[in-house]
Amino acid sequence: MEGMTNSAVVLADPASYAAAVEEAAQAAAAYYATGESTLDDDAYDRLARGIAAYEQEHPQEVLPTSPTGKVAGGAAVGDVPHTVPMLSLDNVFSAEQFATWTASLERRIGRPVTAWSVEPKLDGLAVAARYREGRLERLITRGDGTAGEDVSHASGTVVGLPERLAEPVTIEIRGEILMTTAQFEQANATRTEHGGAPFANARNGAAGTLRAKDRAYTVEMTFFAYGALPLPDSGELAAELAELPHSQVLGRVADLGVHTAGDTEVAPRTVAAVEEAQARVEEVAALRASLPFGIDGIVIKADLAADQRDAGVGTRAPRWAIAYKLPAVEKVTRLLGVEWNVGRTGIIAPRAVLEPVEIDGSTVGYATLHNPADITRRDLRIGDHVMVYKAGDIIPRIEAPVAHLRTGDEQPVVFPEACPQCGSEIDTSEQRWRCVRGRDCRVVASVSYAAGRDQLDIEGLGTTRVVQLVDAGLVADFADLFTLEREQLLSLDRMGETSTDNLLAAIDAARTQPLSRVFCALGVRGTGRSMSRRIARYFAEMDRIRAADAEELQRVDGIGKEKAAAVVAELAELAPLIEKLIAAGLTMTEPGATPPPPPGEEAGEETAGSTEGAPLAGMTVVVTGAMTGVLEKLSRNQMNELIERAGGKSSSSVSKRTAMLVAGEKAGSKRTKAEDLGVRIATPEEFAEMVGEFLPVDA
Repeated sequence: MEGMTNSAVVLADPASYAAAVEEAAQAAAAYYATGESTLDDDAYDRLARGIAAYEQEHPQEVLPTSPTGKVAGGAAVGDVPHTVPMLSLDNVFSAEQFATWTASLERRIGRPVTAWSVEPKLDGLAVAARYREGRLERLITRGDGTAGEDVSHASGTVVGLPERLAEPVTIEIRGEILMTTAQFEQANATRTEHGGAPFANARNGAAGTLRAKDRAYTVEMTFFAYGALPLPDSGELAAELAELPHSQVLGRVADLGVHTAGDTEVAPRTVAAVEEAQARVEEVAALRASLPFGIDGIVIKADLAADQRDAGVGTRAPRWAIAYKLPAVEKVTRLLGVEWNVGRTGIIAPRAVLEPVEIDGSTVGYATLHNPADITRRDLRIGDHVMVYKAGDIIPRIEAPVAHLRTGDEQPVVFPEACPQCGSEIDTSEQRWRCVRGRDCRVVASVSYAAGRDQLDIEGLGTTRVVQLVDAGLVADFADLFTLEREQLLSLDRMGETSTDNLLAAIDAARTQPLSRVFCALGVRGTGRSMSRRIARYFAEMDRIRAADAEELQRVDGIGKEKAAAVVAELAELAPLIEKLIAAGLTMTEPGATPPPPPGEEAGEETAGSTEGAPLAGMTVVVTGAMTGVLEKLSRNQMNELIERAGGKSSSSVSKRTAMLVAGEKAGSKRTKAEDLGVRIATPEEFAEMVGEFLPVDA
């Protein structure tokens, strides 16, 4: 939850205040009219908070067009009256503000709140779906809270909002319409195929699509219910809904066949204490980056109907619910240029150079662009304002250009005509462009990578030395390192007898590295340190890995159909290099691993990758701080290897799934979080004793 902010634009005088009100009004009007806006969500929020702060200090200067205290900033339109006002939510930005709000609510109702509902704040468009005798009669946007816009024409494209309920009841179900990540990508592909500009983000895509009429194409959206209320002729259902806790109302809605967030990782959860609600907020925030839809916060509600009645509602928001806002994960900035980088396998990858912008607690200056076809599809141009997305540790990406902000001065992205690394031709037959020389284009990079600490760990073989060896014609791939002769090395500049002997000793020691390190050194696309360990532990021997087909590879945790096929193809391509490594005497087995049974045979008790009986079997283990004792010299990668050899699964972050934290000196925030979650904490010495039989020989 670090990096949260409630910062506001500072307005110093009446002129800046009036300009801010006008800017907010224009941005809100654009968003609620077409789904487009000149401001991203975070920028609008900061502007609105600045306006509210100025008005609090200067109440006599408040302008009638101010967004303060108005649903949708006062910009939304609609002519279909709501039976009950459809309000917004007030916001908090920190645990302290949340605690203050809950205390205020309990003072208002005169008793402790004993049940809180914690649910995701979905990043879409609020709507009300009216059902009469089980049939969908009308779909209405929130509008200004008192009346909304009829968008019933779009109901057929909304997943999770059935035309007919499971029971013939009369009810209004309220919820959020949004585009999932997959729907957003498909919507932009469809939109560009029909000559339209891509949506800037999924939220704007849903807002624009919901209102669109007479398009030559349709795109899909998804509905998530967050509440329900009776209509004037709901009969017995009205009395039932009036007394049900909010959590049970959501259950009733799901029983009617309407989609809720109940089947997602961030399903609504009812807790008894404020501390539990805060813990759930942090859990949902941690899951945000992996969700297939956008959230911009977490909503906490008093669950009991009596608490909600006694708390009441204000003109803009209910007093029994609050939105705990998360740091912005998308911002608008400018695309300054595109760099073309060549990877160690010859893949030519474009990278966006951005005007630096603060997102999710860090400064973003670059973003992934995937491939040239992606640039063309999104119609990106140098100088464009672009919507950039980043969440957690996810690499920032450009979602789309903000086309309506174009001035006409933007320039097309220039694609390379030759390999930027070596000048050779480019293979453009697939979406990901590649130098025709493939790995040979990046011999220095691939050899340096293979010699790295987390692969073969050849000390003294830095990039400068590798360049020397390649330029001298002594090394064409990293297998050639193992055939180097003393006289060849002594002939190179700055290679004396001592440095030559030390390098040869380090190269010789690399022959004893386990299969997982050797496989990682190959640099197979789609695999890294962790995946290489999993593959090595599953198959146990290099020959078995090479003999595996795509179906067998999919039995390894984390390998899907596409990745399996890619690994099989690349291993075939790497066959000559692997043969050279075998001839050079490198280790082609994984210590302690059990080979899989032959095809067609049933696995016995000791199956491939079996961890039964191992000291860490089934445990997720996190390591933090400086190790001491026999573990002192182990790198973090070596610690992860040790965990997996002992049957566990290594992880870099503490969560409720963590079984143990190995906490060394200066453990910091991970230790604090482990203590809060009740995770078992072990010292390096205790951990070493647990996994003693799996420790490296020299540890």
